[in-house]
Amino acid sequence: MKNHVRPFIAFLILGMAILACTSPFGIGATQPAPPDQVGTIVAQTLQAATLDVNNPPTEAPDASEALLPHTFYYLGTDNVGLTQVFRIERDGTTKSQLTSESVDVEDYDVSPVDGSVVYVANNQMLLINADGSGRRVLIDGGPVPENNPLLTRITSLVFSLDGQTIAYGHKGLTLYAVSSGVSNRVIEDQWDDVGSGLLIPRELYSPEQYSPDGTKLLITLGYYEGASSAVYYPASNSLVRLTGGEGALICCCETQWAPDSSSFYAASPSFGMFSFGLWRVDAATGAITTLLPGDAGGGAYNFADEPYLAPDGQLYFFFANYSPPPDAFGSRSPLELVRSAPDGVTGRTIVSEENFQSLNEALWASDAGFVIAALAPTQEVYQGGQAEIVYLDGRPNVVLTPFARQMKWGP
Repeated sequence: MKNHVRPFIAFLILGMAILACTSPFGIGATQPAPPDQVGTIVAQTLQAATLDVNNPPTEAPDASEALLPHTFYYLGTDNVGLTQVFRIERDGTTKSQLTSESVDVEDYDVSPVDGSVVYVANNQMLLINADGSGRRVLIDGGPVPENNPLLTRITSLVFSLDGQTIAYGHKGLTLYAVSSGVSNRVIEDQWDDVGSGLLIPRELYSPEQYSPDGTKLLITLGYYEGASSAVYYPASNSLVRLTGGEGALICCCETQWAPDSSSFYAASPSFGMFSFGLWRVDAATGAITTLLPGDAGGGAYNFADEPYLAPDGQLYFFFANYSPPPDAFGSRSPLELVRSAPDGVTGRTIVSEENFQSLNEALWASDAGFVIAALAPTQEVYQGGQAEIVYLDGRPNVVLTPFARQMKWGP
């Protein structure tokens, strides 16, 4: 889900960087700020995050009262300021804090089968039941070297569709079998020793998203000078690298598989360090087709974000055709929510009057009847925000929680 092949020294903290790229005109959570603004930005982020409270689990609501098609998971902040995993039931109101770690939860995923949660805290991979009980350590990644945290850091947890495998990054692309408790590193990270104990990443591997048919896994390839994406086939232990698409830096952006698993869409709203535009990638060959080039001509640019090819055959995404001012680096484009044919161009129409300039993240309902948007409290916050249901039929927005990031559907 992310951009590639530009100088990208921030990739040396890949475990955090691969979660970013939510910022139009910027580089996600790593967007620099002037020294006199850092304290303000941190305070604003914490203020938004700590609005989330720890509500104890309660009985799930009746299906007839459901506001949501599935349970809704996210990372929020507990009452002592630590990042934990939370869940909101289908009524859109009943909230539970599922983890209670003494350090921040860094990443997580939800089993699509039983709602169990795998997560990373203190460089350990842990698993809990759907109700938060049964906490157990699956993998201990050991100490994280300060001078090179990527050597041992556990990152990017992804459940398979049957809930029997957890793909994760740890010294390479690794698959954990839930039934046996055995991990198998299928691709080793590659490093270059440049002397004096300094290691430079030649190519690192971390999972992103299984295809709808469960036969493919989109992964990120990380380098010292950038990053890319590839499609991994578990059955044959083979890797399909991306080809073509001049200027299509498909990494650190937003990706979404097509329903038939034959291709995936990639979109980037960023400006400056990464490319921007909209692309479709053939999963069998890795061939990239540019749907919306970043440079629209005449001083205007195409920005796209959060693409979703719905069951109705229409492509939904956030879009702006925008001519940025000279000092635009670090600002945001005025995104609109649009619908089009699968090519991103034919019949493109606006489906919401709302301005999504503060959009950091989105989670689509399977039928595209609505999208949950995480809207930043200020323009300087580049991760998470107030989670609102945005209906495409014109109904008023519904606020689910004051702050959420890494939003996911449960069973």
